[in-house]
Amino acid sequence: MKVTNKIIMALFIIIMLSLLIISVIGIFMMKEKDIVLQGQIEAEEYNISGLLPGRIESIYVKEGARVEEGDTLVHIISREMLAEHKSQKALQKAADLQSEKIDSGSRKQLIHIAKELWDGTKADLRLAKTTYERIEALYRDSVVSMQRKDEAEAIYKSALAAERAAYYQYQLSTEGAQEQDKASARAMAEAARSNTEIVTALLDDAKLTAPASGEVSSISLNKGELSSIGTTIMTITDIDNPYLVINVREDLLHNFKMGGDIICEIPALAMKDVTFTINYISALGSFATWKATKETGGYDLRTFEIHAVPKMKINDLRPGMSVLTKVDR
Repeated sequence: MKVTNKIIMALFIIIMLSLLIISVIGIFMMKEKDIVLQGQIEAEEYNISGLLPGRIESIYVKEGARVEEGDTLVHIISREMLAEHKSQKALQKAADLQSEKIDSGSRKQLIHIAKELWDGTKADLRLAKTTYERIEALYRDSVVSMQRKDEAEAIYKSALAAERAAYYQYQLSTEGAQEQDKASARAMAEAARSNTEIVTALLDDAKLTAPASGEVSSISLNKGELSSIGTTIMTITDIDNPYLVINVREDLLHNFKMGGDIICEIPALAMKDVTFTINYISALGSFATWKATKETGGYDLRTFEIHAVPKMKINDLRPGMSVLTKVDR
């Protein structure tokens, strides 16, 4: 009988200890754990495109190559623009000669020169108008920037002014208004010089250079292919200045302060306890709002985008790498 009581007592103690252990484990399991947020390394990208439409003559870099600011990347050839430049130079020369020698030239010669200048400016005006209309359509489709549209508009207006000046010069030459001929000739020479400078500026854009140091992340066009205005030929990524982008729900935002530090892990580099400093906090649009439901109650939670830069240079840190950080609830 005594043995039986001891066995029962032992079993009771074992059961009580088991319940105690289970309770302790349950308490630890019910304790709220830190939340792990995942972000991604990103870097600024520069799309390389030009104002000069033409055929790609040479590409001087390959994907993955390191480039420095100012390095020549692409050479574009536009035979049409070269011919236009030659034509503008000839018109400028003729206009200058007319302006200088208008008093000594015969009326028949003046009329002939004025007619040639007018015909040339009419052709230039047609080209400038067509180019402007194309760029304006691309601007409406958000393909090219406002600056490029304004440049094309300026070329068009300059060509229009040159055509009008040439027309009036032609009219005056036929009417024989000698003093007005002189003034108009000077204006025509100035317009021709301006058009030549515009075409020269476009040809200067035939060789595209790197706007910043970085790495060639992609090349969209190959040698021999046609490149239109605003078309991206290649992309340069500024891998020297990577930064962390992480989206944070509003109820966790108290863990992130402007100018504050966050401790992160970078799995791809097997690095832990990496310090990043927050330099940007901004709310995302309504598409990123966490909607409260009738079952859970509460309120709608917005999502904020956080940017942070590494406190010290990290070798081999590249865009696309995942970054993890723990935050309190």
